Amino acid sequence: MVNFATLRATMVDSQLRTNDVNDPRVLAVMGAVPRERFLPPAKRHLAYVSEPVALSQGRSLLDPRAAGKLMQLAEIAEGDVVLVVGAGTGYLAAVAAGLASAVVALEEDEGIAQQASTALRELQLDNVSTVNGRLADGVPGQGPFDVILIGGAADEVPQAVFAQLKEGGRLAVILRQGPLGRAHLFVKSGGALSKRIAFDATVPVLPELAKAPGFVF
Repeated sequence: MVNFATLRATMVDSQLRTNDVNDPRVLAVMGAVPRERFLPPAKRHLAYVSEPVALSQGRSLLDPRAAGKLMQLAEIAEGDVVLVVGAGTGYLAAVAAGLASAVVALEEDEGIAQQASTALRELQLDNVSTVNGRLADGVPGQGPFDVILIGGAADEVPQAVFAQLKEGGRLAVILRQGPLGRAHLFVKSGGALSKRIAFDATVPVLPELAKAPGFVF
């Protein structure tokens, strides 16, 4: 029988600490949230591997390194309200819930949104709400947010999502740049956005946030 608690502790030591994830709050929460609960039973043995785990509808469970570094980059404070765009089955939202005061998990696929809602409810994470809607629209009725996380790689961030970022807020996303992905942190100040590149990470692109391929003549 798989000992997930041991695998989780090993993940913290060998995949997070060794990759410069050193925020004690992030380490504590990721050491407590059971990643396996966000995978179907047939894939739970893959919960702590060092690569993204493919789900349905173009979704994936981000690998521990990418998830941990993205969380650390966002610097989520206890009083923050967080939006996760492309929440998938809910893992990033669950981690954010242990760091923030409230989390909104936005997922476009209805079936996957239901899986997320079930997993989060079973873990009694009462400060997370799941919304089924278009990723490109964000959740206009519930912003603005202190932090926005994109739950997979993207070619670009929709303007409607940027618009839901609070003044002083942070948006963390892995943007695809050619064959690679690079994590960017956007900060809103004076109504304008600044950005910095933080680390490289190769994770699957969310189909809804991918550019349509152009024609080649």
